[in-house]
Amino acid sequence: MHAVQLTAYGDPIEGLKYVDILEPEAPGPNQVLIGVEFSPLNPNDLLLAQGIYGVRPAIPTVIGNEGVGRVLAVGAGVEKVKVGDRVLAPLSSFTWRERMIVPAKGLFALPADADPQQLAMLAINPPTAALLLSEYVELKPGEWVVQNSANSAVGRWVIAFAKTRGLKTVNIVRRPELVPELHAIGGDVVVVDSPNVSKEIKAAVGQAELRLALDGVSGPATGVLASTLSPHGTLVSYAAMSLAPMSLSPLEVIFKPLTVRGFWLGHPESAAKSAPAVAQAAEMIASGPVRIPIAATYPLSSIKDAVAHAQRGGKILLDVAN
Repeated sequence: MHAVQLTAYGDPIEGLKYVDILEPEAPGPNQVLIGVEFSPLNPNDLLLAQGIYGVRPAIPTVIGNEGVGRVLAVGAGVEKVKVGDRVLAPLSSFTWRERMIVPAKGLFALPADADPQQLAMLAINPPTAALLLSEYVELKPGEWVVQNSANSAVGRWVIAFAKTRGLKTVNIVRRPELVPELHAIGGDVVVVDSPNVSKEIKAAVGQAELRLALDGVSGPATGVLASTLSPHGTLVSYAAMSLAPMSLSPLEVIFKPLTVRGFWLGHPESAAKSAPAVAQAAEMIASGPVRIPIAATYPLSSIKDAVAHAQRGGKILLDVAN
């Protein structure tokens, strides 16, 4: 069967290869055979290929941190899913292959009428957004949260989950044309990054406190978030799209004072809390309020083109079943 393997750490375009690998064996007890349909090409996949992610598997290895597929066969003892069900592959189970054996534990049938491309992006971004909103500051309905990278998939899920919890969002974007789009999906305040963006945010929220800031960019963008936070606020870093070191004034940390935390869904304590958010997000996709824009889909055989597109920007899916 066909797959994409990482053969060398470094440049993903050079290190990722379209290959033939052995078919998986029949599923054993409490195992399921999945035919993978779609898998995102996420920034964390590129970081893994570069050798700078939180895990570093021995190479050559198939990679791919999330995906969706159909159950093709089940082993003895499997009761919660059946052949034909669409399910999520377990997080970080290396999905860039046509078929794979996975443990049945934790699998559940996804809504039958939901878009499989949208479902393919369920395992990472929705639980990340949900846990960012709940694990660091106990926010009450009516309170505000400020985020950069608001147009990203995580940013859009932050807006969606905030709405379900009665929270308000301040969303920083880089392009003016995104302002009406994020307003349309529920962003309460949407501002374009500029030297005056902190003043704009403070004017928009008035006397309200900003106790939580979510940083998906790093670099100087971290400092912008820190400057908007109220005293004793918390800044959580969950991604580093700029790949630049975090830059913030020590005076903000000292005199406010601020708390700076980090989030990674790969930590066991985070992954263990993700299931309810994934299930809720699946229903939100099926009922229509959330739809993540997809820039393009590519077959596994075009992995180098897919990586090049992802590096330019935009959400890329691999059409594994093609």
